[in-house]
Amino acid sequence: MEKELIFGHQNPDTDAIGTAIAYSYLQNKLGYNTEAVALGNPNDETAFALKKFGFKAPRVIKTAANEVNKVMLVDHNEPQQSVSDIEKVSVTHVIDHHRIMNFDTSSPLFYIAEPVGCTSTILWKLYKHFNVQIPQNIAGIMLSAIISDTLLLKSPTTTSDDRQAVEALASIAGVDYAEYGLEELKAGTNIKSKSEEDLINLDAKSFDLNGKAIRVAQINVVDLSEALTRKSALLKTMETTSSTDHYDLFMLLITNVLDSDSVVLICGSNEAKNVFEHAFGEVHDSQISLPGIVSRKKQVVPQLTEAFNLEVNL
Repeated sequence: MEKELIFGHQNPDTDAIGTAIAYSYLQNKLGYNTEAVALGNPNDETAFALKKFGFKAPRVIKTAANEVNKVMLVDHNEPQQSVSDIEKVSVTHVIDHHRIMNFDTSSPLFYIAEPVGCTSTILWKLYKHFNVQIPQNIAGIMLSAIISDTLLLKSPTTTSDDRQAVEALASIAGVDYAEYGLEELKAGTNIKSKSEEDLINLDAKSFDLNGKAIRVAQINVVDLSEALTRKSALLKTMETTSSTDHYDLFMLLITNVLDSDSVVLICGSNEAKNVFEHAFGEVHDSQISLPGIVSRKKQVVPQLTEAFNLEVNL
């Protein structure tokens, strides 16, 4: 059978990489010929999870059409978040938990999108649907993905399906999910050794909101005050990137994974910042505190989308 590549979004997180690995295993059991690859190197948290469960990081690709004619997507669907030549290949499968935007195909495809906390939760249900046993290491990397995306089941995106999946996968993986989950999340909060450029690109996604180019990045920490000592340098790097890549708005969520609060640093055009303030409140010195805000997918992008669609102050 013709080979297909499976991958998550650019600047991959644990869900993007972990679910690609787990989906490739499932699809190969179902008779497909697939390889899990990535659109970037794993971050510290993902590297921790991969090592814990005995995986090597998937190889990184820049383009897909030079290797295959068909691909499967996990944890994303928007073209600007995908491989650079996505328009040159056929997408045959999508497993996702995000909004559907700017996505179309010339042929029918297998597409599942559910409003759950993590793509691996959907995949856990697919394993059950196809009656395929989940190996211990696959269960571990899927568990890691759900812990990451739901902040150990504390995110408002968390559903009963996510909780059931975590309990089931932890049992198969042979770990205490609460204990392991805290270790995993803390592994991704070390920012001291990273440059400002690294930090604003570790987990960043681009969105087209009513014709405006929006960049939303997020980093997890255990000490907000420590991260904010680098505020000036982070903003300068964000401004440089915005100028180079023509973003109308660039926002960086700095999220405390222990307290489930965030501080946002923001730069961009006055018009775009006005729209942001309409959605979230007044910004002071390029900064705003957002208590209880931890989810880009549920608590940031929908609110921004609504505000920009209203063309407030534009």
